[in-house]
Amino acid sequence: MSDFDHDPPAREALERGRKLYEQHAWADAYRVLSAAERSTALPGADLELLANAAYLIGRDEDYLGALDRAHQAYLEAGENRRAVRCAFWLGLRLLFRGEAGRANGWLGRAQRLLEREEGDCVEHGYLLLPAVSHHLDAGDHATAYATAARAAEIGERFGEADLSACARHLQGRVLIAQGWAERGLALLDEAMLTVSAGGLSPLITGLTYCSVIDGCQQVYALGRAREWTSALAKWCAERPQMVAFTGVCLAHRAEILQMHGAWDDALREAELACERCAQVGNRQASAAAFYQRAEVHRLRGEVPAAEEAYRRASQWGWEPQPGLALLRLAQGRTDAATAAMRRAVRAATDRAQRARLLPAHVEIMLATRDLEEARSACRELQDIARGMGSTVLDAMAAQARGAIALAEGDAAAALGPLREAAHCWQQAQAPYQAARARALIGLACRALGDDDGGRLELGAARAVFEELHATPDVARIESLARAAAAPSHGLTARELQVLRLVAAGKTNKAVAAALSLSEKTVDRHVSNIFTKLDVSSRAAATAYAFRHHLI
Repeated sequence: MSDFDHDPPAREALERGRKLYEQHAWADAYRVLSAAERSTALPGADLELLANAAYLIGRDEDYLGALDRAHQAYLEAGENRRAVRCAFWLGLRLLFRGEAGRANGWLGRAQRLLEREEGDCVEHGYLLLPAVSHHLDAGDHATAYATAARAAEIGERFGEADLSACARHLQGRVLIAQGWAERGLALLDEAMLTVSAGGLSPLITGLTYCSVIDGCQQVYALGRAREWTSALAKWCAERPQMVAFTGVCLAHRAEILQMHGAWDDALREAELACERCAQVGNRQASAAAFYQRAEVHRLRGEVPAAEEAYRRASQWGWEPQPGLALLRLAQGRTDAATAAMRRAVRAATDRAQRARLLPAHVEIMLATRDLEEARSACRELQDIARGMGSTVLDAMAAQARGAIALAEGDAAAALGPLREAAHCWQQAQAPYQAARARALIGLACRALGDDDGGRLELGAARAVFEELHATPDVARIESLARAAAAPSHGLTARELQVLRLVAAGKTNKAVAAALSLSEKTVDRHVSNIFTKLDVSSRAAATAYAFRHHLI
């Protein structure tokens, strides 16, 4: 006979706590179950409920403590497999918190306990999941995929939907890491069917939502990311007492809102995400939210706020690049921007990380006139884009190609990829990026002598920048307009073409070939340019061109 048979009020409180948990009233369930535990010792299953309620309302330390007590209660009751399950969850949560020592201790204990059990069981599948992540982090994709497949098979054999969905989505993440984006996304979609049907526990539901959305964003499958983020937001809203996962949801929403030009909303969501994520101890999501805040501040020219947010993101473990390097570039600190960007690119190992960095790498290399390094980064970005089938990556690669052609003085060759980029950005509903592409189109038109076309494109870009309060971009457009309205250089259209090619590092012979002129004619143009600009060398002419926004 249990203690509860002698204590009807305690039994009644326990039944009420269980019911509240099932009704998703987790804060109330935590309060009632905690009170019941203070009255008498709870069995392992109810301590698990108490632990899960604590997790879902953001009481992380209480979650770990209650789960530890559930583990001990199961051991005392001889329910070793349930004790293994608790040890697994303790280890997994500690891994997420970055406490590898304690995490490995709990996972090792779970493995040791399981070795005492005869026959196969579903817990074998759960203990494979941390191994998948370990192999993935080590770059051993084949072993990671095979391990996840074994876990999925165990889950299906034992009818454990939580395990099956978690393992299946991990298979998808492995394929994405290998560069098989479409195959990986298909497995993520399959896992999400089970999540959407409501057949999983709250913890696995929230964890799978967050991981799937992160996977979609890594390969710029923004349509899917937006769809699953909306679903996560709805799931969170239907559970008003839940704190866990709401911060992650807000961080994802902030990134999507920023892409779509809703910068005020993105900033609000990111700020709230920082608070929620800090409350539940989710350092990674908190860092991501700080980075999103920094990006909006940077794009608006709010330098101190951007600096502070990048610092906080780095403090919580997030690589603040490429945003911080782009901020340094905007400040005119090109040496700092170049050094930071090269360091970040060298450190990035997987394709998704590199894809996030390469567009900024191209931009910074062009600003420092390192055209060869810009071309190399662009080629890599194109290779990644071809393998992922993402409209956003296609836009990034096309814009990089166009910007390089423009910097090389080949405005005609720049127009095609720049128009492709603008079209892709419009399809992706990314107004800021589309405006950046249109500004480059305007410069290309102007270089080709189409002043009307240049004014129209630059004007359209400026209108978007003003609406978004993108102050640095507005200032740049104004500077370009002033330079066009009152050229003090006195150069002819042909001389401007020659100057841009000279600034791109081309010899007179190469300039002649590019413009279908004789080398003697180019020599004369270069001499005239030196005279009109009052400079004595190609390097000085190049510096003048950049200083006066002629390129």
